[in-house]
Amino acid sequence: MPALSSVIAKFEPITLSEMENVKLMERTDSKYVFSREQLPEILDAMNSSYRLLEINNMRQHRYESLYYDTKDFQLFKRHHLGRLNRWKLRFRKYVDSGGLTFFEIKFKNRKETTIKNRVKMKEVGNTIEGKAMDFMKEITPFAPENFEPKMWVNYSRMTFVNKFMKERLTIDTDLHFKKALADGKVLEARFPGMVIAEAKRGKASSVSEFIRMVRLNGIRESGISKYCFGIYNLFDSVKKNNFKPRVRFIHKMAGMPFYPTGT
Repeated sequence: MPALSSVIAKFEPITLSEMENVKLMERTDSKYVFSREQLPEILDAMNSSYRLLEINNMRQHRYESLYYDTKDFQLFKRHHLGRLNRWKLRFRKYVDSGGLTFFEIKFKNRKETTIKNRVKMKEVGNTIEGKAMDFMKEITPFAPENFEPKMWVNYSRMTFVNKFMKERLTIDTDLHFKKALADGKVLEARFPGMVIAEAKRGKASSVSEFIRMVRLNGIRESGISKYCFGIYNLFDSVKKNNFKPRVRFIHKMAGMPFYPTGT
């Protein structure tokens, strides 16, 4: 099996400015979770169909995201109950792009279309105020003062752009969750052997080479957001029974042991 670094080096690069035509702020998402051991073979097989984002000679980029929710986890609960019209609120820092930071709002509507809006910020905020507050009031039905930071979700990302259809593919590794505790300590959970891939396509797009390859490798679509997966692993007081079958399936696909938690 080829090393991941050598496989990544084979891809034709694409720049940020060239990716402007593949923003896909309104899109259909397909998520897959699998073992990192499977990744080199999958990438090697799709080399001719994709270009890989390169910034400052780097092809893997670190993301740090701070997610917000209400005190009683109303946004998480809508996911847990399988409701549509779901929201996510986060500050996202692009570590390897000079610390570029945005306040981002994601919304999945009843048609299961994901819409993302964002505003550029100077830094990650411990509260939603100023420009982020105004933006949130404009985009959402929520009052910013009812939201608090819950958890950091950090990972490394590769972003691929399909050469032949309107598709952007993100592949995330080195998943790392963190939450602050009342005593000043930090609770963490790491998943180094886990890959989360997300194919983001326009509604009219057909099956891509990546989706064909994961299917050939016996990998089925398994949708759970990183935020919900992090809550499942770091918060014991939140009701999350509905996610247990999905998390068990994810652990199986990624070749990891499953330890049920929560209520």
